Amino acid sequence: MIGYIRVSTDDQARSGLGLEAQEQTLRQAAAREGWDLVDLVVDEGRSAKSLDRKGLLDAVARVAAGEAETIAVAKLDRLTRSLVGLADLLEWGERVGASIVALDLGLDTSTSTGRLVARIMASVGEWEREQISDRTRAAAAVKRDKGERISRGSVRDSNPSLARRIAAAREAGETWQTIADALNEEQVPTVRGGACWRVSSVQAAGGYRRPTSRTARVELPTPPRRRR
Repeated sequence: MIGYIRVSTDDQARSGLGLEAQEQTLRQAAAREGWDLVDLVVDEGRSAKSLDRKGLLDAVARVAAGEAETIAVAKLDRLTRSLVGLADLLEWGERVGASIVALDLGLDTSTSTGRLVARIMASVGEWEREQISDRTRAAAAVKRDKGERISRGSVRDSNPSLARRIAAAREAGETWQTIADALNEEQVPTVRGGACWRVSSVQAAGGYRRPTSRTARVELPTPPRRRR
């Protein structure tokens, strides 16, 4: 089992469920249940709105590679705040034979009851994804009917060389967050004058348009598992 811990600055200030509290909760549960806690992976100062987080993707890759069978969190919202994101994680787990444990909900997808609950939640996430797609298409249709221009790529076009760099980094397998960290370290000015590079600003500068279909998801690593 790999434990996953996440905090954002707001989370720490508001809830008190910081890194140490999550770690203690996971270690106590592992000792109580007899789980083999291989490692604890941390994402600090990261939002749970997207799965594109360095620590989470590292944990996913290690589980998919067979280093562990389970990703465990103290609270489900440490893993994701989105039902769409949860649906993607559950689908990934089914593909690679991995399970998700959320201690606050008593959710364990290695059990039949846990899988049933997870499938219900995933169905809601799929419905949410389709609703987003429908709303996006409807908004675009209204703009077309009014004769308004649907702008695409304006941020990307303002700095073509940066867009090419971002595209090359993505082709090399780097995550959006890794690219943002590199640009911040090099003190590259943001296109829109923001204080620092974030996943959303890197995506805009790179000309990325979020898919509006049911495939709107982060690619999760799924190499063959070496062992169970």
